[in-house]
Amino acid sequence: MLIHGAVMALWLALFARALTVDSVFSWSAGIVYVLYDTALLAFVFWQTLALLRPRKQTAVGAACSLGVIVAAHNEASVLAATISALMAQSDVPDEIVIADDGSTDGTAALFTHHYQINAPILGEISTPSPILPRLRWLRLPHGGKAVALNAALCLANSDVVMTVDADTLLDRDAVASMRRAFAADTRLVAATGILMPVCDRTPSGRVLQWFQTYEYIRNFLSRFAWGRLDSLLLISGAFGGYRRSAVLAVGGFDPDCLVEDYELIHRLRRYGPSIGQDWTKAVLGDARATTDAPGTIGGFLRQRRRWFGGFLQTQFWYRDMIGQPQYGWLGVAMLPVKAIDTFQPIYGLLGVGLLLSYLLGGHLGVLAPVAGVISAKIVLDIGFHLWGVLLYRRWVGGHSQAGLGMALLSSLIEPFSFQILRHLGASWGWVMFLTGGKDWGAQVRGGLLRAIAAKG
Repeated sequence: MLIHGAVMALWLALFARALTVDSVFSWSAGIVYVLYDTALLAFVFWQTLALLRPRKQTAVGAACSLGVIVAAHNEASVLAATISALMAQSDVPDEIVIADDGSTDGTAALFTHHYQINAPILGEISTPSPILPRLRWLRLPHGGKAVALNAALCLANSDVVMTVDADTLLDRDAVASMRRAFAADTRLVAATGILMPVCDRTPSGRVLQWFQTYEYIRNFLSRFAWGRLDSLLLISGAFGGYRRSAVLAVGGFDPDCLVEDYELIHRLRRYGPSIGQDWTKAVLGDARATTDAPGTIGGFLRQRRRWFGGFLQTQFWYRDMIGQPQYGWLGVAMLPVKAIDTFQPIYGLLGVGLLLSYLLGGHLGVLAPVAGVISAKIVLDIGFHLWGVLLYRRWVGGHSQAGLGMALLSSLIEPFSFQILRHLGASWGWVMFLTGGKDWGAQVRGGLLRAIAAKG
């Protein structure tokens, strides 16, 4: 309450200050936003210097079984490619469970005809496919992704389970990397692979993929940075690995949360210390995948509305962990920063709105020094963008769609376009959180279908 109250009071004070248009400090809301964002970039830069060091060889641990769960609702157009990518792994999963969440498209025909699986009774799991003996089909009434994942978790037989979205294609060594990480560290209960977005080839899709590529790079570098302080909170449900016993111990995925993957890590974080377990989480740079991303402005805004609404929901549910030293740096640093982040889009939009009002009002005396602040921030962003791309390439072994030239161009344009779009979607998330909304609409898989065609 103190953190949120202070941030809200500061926002109101800065808004009031903007009513007196006399100097650059009339734009104090924008200055505070710039300083805060710069501090976070400096933190990520410092922590990711560790990626320049030679990689340590992962110790060989006890063998562990690994299965994959794919929760799918009306994903017949991409399921076959997802399964093929899993079977083409250098280390094939021990089992693949497709949790069919009440699909009404051609999913049933795909399993019965293509994989020759006899349709199980609703709520039960099939016998293995005679074509692919590791593949089973779990038929469920439509109850949502979390419900489907939980049902599959209870029926899986593996020590480690990977959750892979039907719109996500794994690179060839992704499963091997995940299995190796869990075998080497018995304390590891959750790990995320590296995702890169792909959109359809419409004009809006091309532009959004360009911006999202560099956004994903920054996000995964940020996750690595917080992971260095044992404060990693987000394991991507689209491509994440979990120790099954730990997930079952905390009750599985929460069907009432908008972002069940994010909420689960909070619950694991809270539960571990209560039973004296020093559980760890990790970002695996050598486990990579491609995932479908929104290619339209409407789809992008709906996605970010759900992501931010779920972030606010989880932040509220686990507010008792904020500032608590028993959770280490997570309690005393990461969660307080996340509490401040709840207002970040509000500050960002206020800064943009004030700039437009000064421009339309002809307040050149204010705009000139503000332009200097913005220019300085863009220079910093350019440096971080270029650094991030180079570091990311080193981290993932050269596997990257990102180029330095396009990164430079992105850092110049993003503050006046994509960043505003992100803030709009996040602010819409506030509405979703406050009204208790849960529906975010269907997503078109144009990008993934193109990726499938490209891979043959």
